[in-house]
Amino acid sequence: MASNDPLALEQQVCFAMVVAARSVVSLYKPVLEPMGLTHPQYLVMLALWEHTPQTVSQLSAALALDPGTLSPLLKRLETAGLLARQRDTRDERQLAVRLTPDGVALRAEAEKVPALVAARLGMGLDELAQLRDTLTRLIVAAGHPVNA
Repeated sequence: MASNDPLALEQQVCFAMVVAARSVVSLYKPVLEPMGLTHPQYLVMLALWEHTPQTVSQLSAALALDPGTLSPLLKRLETAGLLARQRDTRDERQLAVRLTPDGVALRAEAEKVPALVAARLGMGLDELAQLRDTLTRLIVAAGHPVNA
């Protein structure tokens, strides 16, 4: 039963978004586990499959994560043999992150992930794309830059 109370929990966009985010991310776990990835690691890999190498600061901006949060993810992915980190030869202050051959090869397996998650949600890829576009508008309206 919907409430007219503007402070009712079910009326809050923030509550719906947090529950939706937790619920959707939990669907990724059994899909990503066989690949040896957590959801945050998967996001890092997505960014690197799109463009490699990248600096830590570029990855941080692309993923909307501060470098302190990103660093342990990169270390675990490096330990797993999926990426390599090294100082940029042009600017020693920058740490370049690039995929290893194993990291590049993992992309073929990851290409199945969107369809598997869509199936688990019982939603079509077009419907999910529309939802993503709506959420992107919300992110921009909240003042966060979105990479084009």
